Amino acid sequence: MADLVAGDVADADVVSLVEDAVTHRRWWAEQWPEGAAYLTSLVAQDVQDALLERYGRWPLCPVCGSGDPHALDVEPELGADPHWVCGKAGVAVAPVGSLGRLPGPVAP
Repeated sequence: MADLVAGDVADADVVSLVEDAVTHRRWWAEQWPEGAAYLTSLVAQDVQDALLERYGRWPLCPVCGSGDPHALDVEPELGADPHWVCGKAGVAVAPVGSLGRLPGPVAP
């Protein structure tokens, strides 16, 4: 939610997408408790996918100033301590949940 608020896209429809993703992943974690460390990256990707289908790419890369706008990726896709990463520039932009708190790239 913090990343959505930072990107000024946390309207009611988008919050519902987050709630849906959390509900689905809650069930998933109950089935596979050892996967709890992966929940942050999975929910971030679920919300990103849902937003792409309904509204377009999100979050847009703040690093690349030229070329076509592109979305950041979540890395690792299935792992602990996920970050928003610009695949073009090869830099970690912020930990998932911290897009609005960091002024620039961080170490991956």
